Amino acid sequence: MREPRFDCYSGMGCPVEASLELFGGKWKGMILYHLLDGTLRFNELQRQVGNVTQRILTKQLRELETSGLIHREVYAEVPPKVEYSLTDVGKTLRPILMSLKTWGEHYAIPIHLKDCQK
Repeated sequence: MREPRFDCYSGMGCPVEASLELFGGKWKGMILYHLLDGTLRFNELQRQVGNVTQRILTKQLRELETSGLIHREVYAEVPPKVEYSLTDVGKTLRPILMSLKTWGEHYAIPIHLKDCQK
């Protein structure tokens, strides 16, 4: 039986599912979170995000750009300079990302630490 909270989305899909499709996954949330503070070059972003390969980071950045959440600026220099920043739509994710950070500090990290101690 279908839950009542989904009734108004029949035919359109679930907005939570659509949202998570845009910025869900292992690295996209971290990329967006680090871009909250401003524009970053590729290598700066890779260092801040952490243990992500160049290939995967490039793929995730392209998907976020295609979704309209980040902007990629390429400068005609040698070597090429590429910067990433949040679009106006991407900036609207700030309260969501900050809420996830707060939730993670209070709930996810303690659960993770408890699981690691087993």
